[in-house]
Amino acid sequence: MRARPPADAVHVVAAVLRNRDGEVLLGRRPEHAHQGGLWEFPGGKVERGEAVEIALLRELAEELGVTCRSACPLITVSHRYSDKHVWLEAWEVTEWVGTPAGREGQPLRWVRPDALHEVAMPAADVSIITALALPSTYVVTPEPDGPPELFLRQLRGSLDDGATLIQLRVKSMSERGYFALAREVIGSAAASHCRVLLNADPLMVERLGADGVHLNSGRLHEYTARPLPRSKLVAVSCHNAEDLWQARRIEADFAVLGPVKSTTTHTDWAPLGWERFSSMAVAAGLPVYAIGGMAKSDVPIARRAGGHGIAAIRSLWGDSLGGRGPASSGDTAVNCG
Repeated sequence: MRARPPADAVHVVAAVLRNRDGEVLLGRRPEHAHQGGLWEFPGGKVERGEAVEIALLRELAEELGVTCRSACPLITVSHRYSDKHVWLEAWEVTEWVGTPAGREGQPLRWVRPDALHEVAMPAADVSIITALALPSTYVVTPEPDGPPELFLRQLRGSLDDGATLIQLRVKSMSERGYFALAREVIGSAAASHCRVLLNADPLMVERLGADGVHLNSGRLHEYTARPLPRSKLVAVSCHNAEDLWQARRIEADFAVLGPVKSTTTHTDWAPLGWERFSSMAVAAGLPVYAIGGMAKSDVPIARRAGGHGIAAIRSLWGDSLGGRGPASSGDTAVNCG
């Protein structure tokens, strides 16, 4: 399934193209246009009755003179400006033919992903920038079942299989034991270029040198502002629209929403199902991972529903993740050719 834009929204498709150095292509909007003068991801309006894949293909040809061979959905954003409601579907173009050029007279520039936040861009594009830095699978650790050495061997299995974002969720250990384990996890993950978020008090992030915090739905509502600086990630667990609203209020980087399916670990929450997940994820205004009964095969389903990917324990812990990125993390690329 794929989320559909409401009747009052302007349906827009945007393309993310990377060069061999990993830089992302931007074009500048005409001064007279809506959000004029700002830099944006290439793309344009999806015509009435037009499939978004066809619009992507057409816009790339018209704006840049390139032919799309394959692309994957990245994120869908519903954003309300003061004068317009925009439904923006961003796709990552994984293969194209031709050399991008501003065929409509628009200036182009290639920008490093970590420098995109420094560029003046439309507000609707902010979530795309965040999504570009996130993998489509978010590994949640189980409680240690045995000695720490066993847990660390399982962690090594996930890291060797390509995990790049892990939530350390351990509730059953003493503070001393937790600190010792967390330091080992953070050190091992850093050596494999994997970020670790602590499901704990944000104060522990600085003490342990973690990459960020993951707030459960209870702790989420204790804050009225972002609990960590922008140099750290802030993730949150959400179960309903109120939680997602709070996530935006504290300027969280991404959310985990569920359970989407029935699960033995969240019996106190009724499953959302993909339709409700889709409507909530798209309206959230930030990247959203589906959780609850998720398998790797659900990554493309979550993407089509407007989510960023999946979060899971059983199906990801110690198993093959298949690498990083939209096309290599279990997604099914759309053939645009």
